Amino acid sequence: MVEVVEYIVKSLVNDTESVEVTMTEGEDENTIYVKVNPDDMGKIIGRGGKIASSIRTIVKSLSAKTRKKVFVKFGE
Repeated sequence: MVEVVEYIVKSLVNDTESVEVTMTEGEDENTIYVKVNPDDMGKIIGRGGKIASSIRTIVKSLSAKTRKKVFVKFGE
């Protein structure tokens, strides 16, 4: 799942070297943290949060197999 998010994010930003995608695992939930260059943050969030919402929807559909909740958090 982390690889998919990293691939999507790297295809959207200009500075691919600054992209960091990590995941923390809990008992019944996982959290994916996405860090990018502050100049590229707008490209990841999108107008009205549409791109961020789309990334979260993709992750949610992929996580259905594991039966764990997965959250995606974006930061700098």
